[in-house]
Amino acid sequence: MPGYTAPLRDMRFLLNEFVDPARLRSLPGCEEMTPDLIDPILDEAGKLCSEVLFPLNRSGDEEGCTIENGVVRTPKGFPEAYRMYCEGGWASLACDPAYGGQGLPKSVAMLFEEMMCSANLAFGMYPGLSHGAYAALSKHGTQELRDRYLPKLVTGEWSGTMCLTEPQCGTDLGLIRTRAVPADDGTYRITGNKIFISAGEHDLTSNILHLVLAKLPDAPPGTRGISLFLVPKFLPTEDGRPGARNGVVCTALEHKMGIKASATCAMSFDDAVGWLVGQPHRGLAAMFTMMNEARLGVGVQGLGLAEVSYQNAVAYAKDRLQGRALGGAQHPDKPADPIIVHPDVRRMLLTMRAQTEGCRALALWTALEQDVALRHPDAAEREAADDFVQLITPVVKAYLTDMGWDSTAIGMQVLGGHGYIREWGMEQYVRDARIAQIYEGTNGIQALDLVGRKMGQHAGRYLRRFFHPVLAYIEARSETPAMEEFILPLSKAFGRLQSATAEVARRGMGDPFEAGAAATDYLRLFGLTALAYCWARMAEAALAKGDGEEAAFYRAKLTTARFFMQRILPQTGALSAQIMAGGAVLREMEEAAF
Repeated sequence: MPGYTAPLRDMRFLLNEFVDPARLRSLPGCEEMTPDLIDPILDEAGKLCSEVLFPLNRSGDEEGCTIENGVVRTPKGFPEAYRMYCEGGWASLACDPAYGGQGLPKSVAMLFEEMMCSANLAFGMYPGLSHGAYAALSKHGTQELRDRYLPKLVTGEWSGTMCLTEPQCGTDLGLIRTRAVPADDGTYRITGNKIFISAGEHDLTSNILHLVLAKLPDAPPGTRGISLFLVPKFLPTEDGRPGARNGVVCTALEHKMGIKASATCAMSFDDAVGWLVGQPHRGLAAMFTMMNEARLGVGVQGLGLAEVSYQNAVAYAKDRLQGRALGGAQHPDKPADPIIVHPDVRRMLLTMRAQTEGCRALALWTALEQDVALRHPDAAEREAADDFVQLITPVVKAYLTDMGWDSTAIGMQVLGGHGYIREWGMEQYVRDARIAQIYEGTNGIQALDLVGRKMGQHAGRYLRRFFHPVLAYIEARSETPAMEEFILPLSKAFGRLQSATAEVARRGMGDPFEAGAAATDYLRLFGLTALAYCWARMAEAALAKGDGEEAAFYRAKLTTARFFMQRILPQTGALSAQIMAGGAVLREMEEAAF
């Protein structure tokens, strides 16, 4: 049977030694974010995830959700666990105190998100969608909507969804057919069908708030004609309780490969009462607030599954006896050595570890920049941080979910045949991980976003938010002997990224097909370079602590950093070659020949 323990030591290393804790504490509302405050929160979060949520992961997968007459039931134990989640104040962790939130920074909440994704991804989907709805309403809702609905989302009493996809359209939302007709009382009547709606119907909360994309009668064609509406399952009464049932119903549950305890619904809206969120015909811009939150959250899903898969692969490798070490028996008192002595098993485990720890660092760095973008008193600092978040969001979503898929598959491989059967729990992580590369915009769409939009945004201003600090870091440490083994590989990868950026921009200006042909490889090159920068900074922090009382922790950190630089980062050379080859061969194949 699998197990899970929150990686608290690594999380604290990142909070206290990788990012600058003084930068976090300099932000308004974060002055008291010291280890004395944060550590107990992380401790309790780890307990909730390992003791309450994790035991429901396998049973939830086996039982799944059920539907009868439009009523959806989550698996046994989920409603009780959700009540514990809400009673513990976890739903309000990073929410505005003005609406009952605790006001903690995103950089702390993100670590709790990771724990939930490791312990029980399907469960974490429900509050995750609610947080996205909270973010969209906070930014784009009227004061009346915020006052009425945000306190309910903050406590977790009510939940939220995002309703985008329809049977005839997914990524191309300009093709949606859901209609919104103005009513005399300032509301709208929403009619249409949506599919793939995570947490669209369930028994965890007393009301569900749907954020729905629809088109007004005078809407211009395409995405310019999309508006966003808030459509509650039950219309609230004057005293804030769920009232009359609205015209929205779940018509079916999707039968899925994974995350089976997460209710993925087909939803029907029939003359449902809704309220406009944001401006008419500007709904996609408002929805992107929720989508970008979700994309970062989905990246953390890949990270969480990679971590729990790694933990269980390590436990198995230390326990499973199989063969002898190539250099001679390491445990002659046993009938065979544990498989962790074998070089290929070590290669797999170190690959998982190096990717997971590097991705955690990148995710935390991004979360800190979100905090700066939201809280810093200086407008220029807020803009710089937001630029970075906008740039790195597609990288976090795509790279971390690709990594999660790869790591869960490697974890299953470590267990061999035991990994393939249900008893050991590893195959569930593989099934659960696969969707993360698809939803919230496939990873190919993320790559197109990076190359087609973010690369040239504001004459390259977004790119400079990443390129300038990395270049400055390399130059400042180029003469430090102890850092040479980390700075030199980072410098080579960064040079490849710079060259690829210039070449993709040059080709793409003349032929968008060329930019699209390079996009996926470019995003992966970008992600690897970002992780190399994170690993260099982590190695520098570890070098300073190599002789202390936790020397073993820091030695392991340095070894993992070396593995990343020597055995993973060289992929940037192949990616660079693939990018420079251009897209002619992709265009050359005749459609009929496929």
